[in-house]
Amino acid sequence: MKFFDAHAHIQLAQFDADREEVLARMQAAGVGALVVGTDFETSKAAVELAEKQGFLWAAVGLHPNHNAQENYDISKYQELAQHPKVVAIGECGLDYYRQEPTEEIKKAQQGRFIKHIELAIATDKPLVVHCRPTQGTANAHEEMLQILAAHKGVRAVMHFFTSNKEIAEKYLALGCYLSFPGPVTFTEMYDEAIVAAPLEKMLSETDSPFAAPVPYRGARNEPVYVQEVVKKIAMVKELSLEEISRQIILNSQRIFGLSKAQ
Repeated sequence: MKFFDAHAHIQLAQFDADREEVLARMQAAGVGALVVGTDFETSKAAVELAEKQGFLWAAVGLHPNHNAQENYDISKYQELAQHPKVVAIGECGLDYYRQEPTEEIKKAQQGRFIKHIELAIATDKPLVVHCRPTQGTANAHEEMLQILAAHKGVRAVMHFFTSNKEIAEKYLALGCYLSFPGPVTFTEMYDEAIVAAPLEKMLSETDSPFAAPVPYRGARNEPVYVQEVVKKIAMVKELSLEEISRQIILNSQRIFGLSKAQ
């Protein structure tokens, strides 16, 4: 592998027409990826896709407000998590952006997230954490930090990290990894967080098919574009692309146990 995309949804319908071509481009560019579920069906599809490709792995979980009709049955996810290509639990967490965070919604999301934490601890796998606050606030981050601090036995990757240096440092103090996405390429507002993050705690991601980086902004995102995220990190860190890419692969292997999964 030359690059690693720590968060992709290439099992989704947006890739149905050309998934094989997307996978071929990944293989040609040396891009490995974690295929992440957002509910039971997409988690199962992630496992099935990872099972067929040596450069793919899977995460299984229920997004905080995707498929709100699904009851989080931990036994179903626990069974999926036994597959050798499943290396993480998630995507899971808190999202106060898409829904007004009433006390009822917050209680439901937090309860579901704690069940994911319990599954992660039981299976000895890291969490892939989604955390999106109400616009202009840090409310979800504040509550997320409290929950993670109360569960010290869990390892966490903060997916799509696009917050400030202060929030970054709080997650880093808890031992979390920060996974930087496409939006870091079209603004400087996350540069301070990139500077604050130690190399050994950084990951790169696309969140495909969403949030494509420059120069593909506005197009469907795909895992090979993770190279643009790594380029931006290298520029901000004033290090070579090769050094950043190599360290991110080592970090991915460490947190997700990829060598054990192959």
